[in-house]
Amino acid sequence: MATIQRVRDLVSGPLNEEELKRRTAEGWRLVALEWEREAAAEEDLVPQPAPEVPFGLKVAGDCAHLEEDPAERDVLFAMMELTIQDGPYSFIADELNRRGYRTRDGARWTPVSVFQMLPRLIEVGPKIFGSEEWQQRRRLIKS
Repeated sequence: MATIQRVRDLVSGPLNEEELKRRTAEGWRLVALEWEREAAAEEDLVPQPAPEVPFGLKVAGDCAHLEEDPAERDVLFAMMELTIQDGPYSFIADELNRRGYRTRDGARWTPVSVFQMLPRLIEVGPKIFGSEEWQQRRRLIKS
């Protein structure tokens, strides 16, 4: 399998057509462009929403980093366990509610809210599967 080589160039002036042709001839492909400009005034800036803290994490006491949220971590483990058992989203939601778990805003789990968690489960899956707690749960699931 070939490796991908990437180079990031800072541009200090207008794009140079000759440089683009030379790079293309050398086998390079343009994969991204980033644009910036000076804002006329502070009020012209569009405020960016604060990034949402991923489910299973919380802002640490020092407000400088994220740390695991034990309650949400339990929900992720339970949701992964139920997902692997191939139950429908309605079953997963009902089981999470039966176990007393609630969404981040305190609502009951629904099939839609479970479905919306799938990207987060995919993201955190390798960490869950590599944990000792998961190995213990796996043994219980197989029994």
